[in-house]
Amino acid sequence: METEVALYDRGMQTLIASWTEYARGVSSAAVLRFSGVAVAVFPAPPEREFYNNALLDRGLTTAGYIDAVDATEATYAAARIAKFALWVHESDVAAGRHLERRGYAIDTVTRAMGMRLDGIRTPRPVIDFGAPDWSEYVRIMGLGPDYLRAADRDAQHILIARSGGVNIAAAMAFDSDDDCGIYNVGTLEACRRRGFGTALTAAHLHDALDRGCRTASLQSTAMAQNVYAAVGFEDLGRIIEYVPRVSPQPLPQR
Repeated sequence: METEVALYDRGMQTLIASWTEYARGVSSAAVLRFSGVAVAVFPAPPEREFYNNALLDRGLTTAGYIDAVDATEATYAAARIAKFALWVHESDVAAGRHLERRGYAIDTVTRAMGMRLDGIRTPRPVIDFGAPDWSEYVRIMGLGPDYLRAADRDAQHILIARSGGVNIAAAMAFDSDDDCGIYNVGTLEACRRRGFGTALTAAHLHDALDRGCRTASLQSTAMAQNVYAAVGFEDLGRIIEYVPRVSPQPLPQR
């Protein structure tokens, strides 16, 4: 049985793997691993607006936080990236306090969620699926035609829902080490609150089980949390995203 900590760790590793895969198709992008932190570096638009995030390991010592944040700031400074976020699990209260003392503020809070795929609570949905076309996916999500233009399409699993012969909802999944990460579930505004997001999420779970995955993971907004819980996802705690209030300044040498 997967513990909550194990599900969270699997989900975060899938997230880092997805950033790494995207970076392969983006000029000058990379995901760098330092002690205590994974740093995604995307210097060019449009990915620059989405993926400059650093994920702190849980349970670091004070010295570990300092070293990890130092490495993060140095990496983004070298890439001339001023806008980035440091992701911290809510259980790491000391990490949050350290970042606040260092001049960071909370920007966004999402909910980490995960599940074993033998716990899917809904049957495979019967809906009208459109062709898994990347251009339709980015159109529905409002991401723009240049978003991950050169990424490997075979690495992502795209599902598109149709209504009345029109593509109206989309969701992407990415597999890593038997975990299926589900990202960017969205529906055109005029068609929301009709269950398409839930249906696409459930379809991705059943497809992932067929591909041999044994767990699934995602990050949810507060609004969508109950939707994901309904199909079997467990609450694994909040992910708090800290951003610099001003240009980060190093702490005095310890």
